[in-house]
Amino acid sequence: MLKRLVTVLAALFIATSLAGCGYNSMQQQEEEVYGAWANLESALQRRADLIPNLVETVKGAAAHEKSTLTAVVEARAKATQTKLTPEMLTDKNALANFQAAQGQLSSALSRLMVVVERYPDLKANQNFLALQHQLEGTENRINVARQRYNEAVKTFNFSIRKFPNSLTNSLLLHLERKEFFEAAPEAKTVPKVNFGSES
Repeated sequence: MLKRLVTVLAALFIATSLAGCGYNSMQQQEEEVYGAWANLESALQRRADLIPNLVETVKGAAAHEKSTLTAVVEARAKATQTKLTPEMLTDKNALANFQAAQGQLSSALSRLMVVVERYPDLKANQNFLALQHQLEGTENRINVARQRYNEAVKTFNFSIRKFPNSLTNSLLLHLERKEFFEAAPEAKTVPKVNFGSES
């Protein structure tokens, strides 16, 4: 009888210890990081998908703004070629390269929008207006997705460092800290707007 009681108590102790060690919660939080990253990638892909239509619409009204249109097309190509898998979220350099490519695309799109200001007919074009609204909505989605990704990373990074999770992680899981999606360095400077004759 006593032996059976000791076995039951030992089993309860082990079950309680495992529930409190964070083994499952850390893995769940890592999956949340991956899910948030996938949502961010989806929003970035939506932006990339909208750009060819936007460029074609602008091309018809402002064909001689070729350098700006070319810059947008090239930035889009580079951004879509720069891949970052969930496994690479621990690599600061890989994430920095990905962010740089996305930052160049954002910058090229900003220059394109400045060009559009010179063409009243284009601003009144319903196709362009619809694309512009979709792009603005997509930029908002990207911003929200970045914030959610960073929140998931913050929760996960803290989880693998706190006790007793840190012990469980170092002995069993070996999960690595994930990198945050940071603002591009050029986002901290005020953009220069040039309404000169450069094209």
